[in-house]
Amino acid sequence: MEMANRLFRSNDRMLGGVCAGIAEYLGWDPTLVRIAYIVLSIVSAAFPGLLVYLILWIVMPTRN
Repeated sequence: MEMANRLFRSNDRMLGGVCAGIAEYLGWDPTLVRIAYIVLSIVSAAFPGLLVYLILWIVMPTRN
């Protein structure tokens, strides 16, 4: 039986491990995800980046 790929906060963390966890889930480079998240947060007024990050930090489980 194969386990489903789950989204976890990463141990490779700058702050909370949210962006690195998303990068691990997608198989991308964590630096690219961090840069994209910052750019999206700055460019788009409709995307409350800090609030979304804090919610994900609370909701996403840590990888043991």
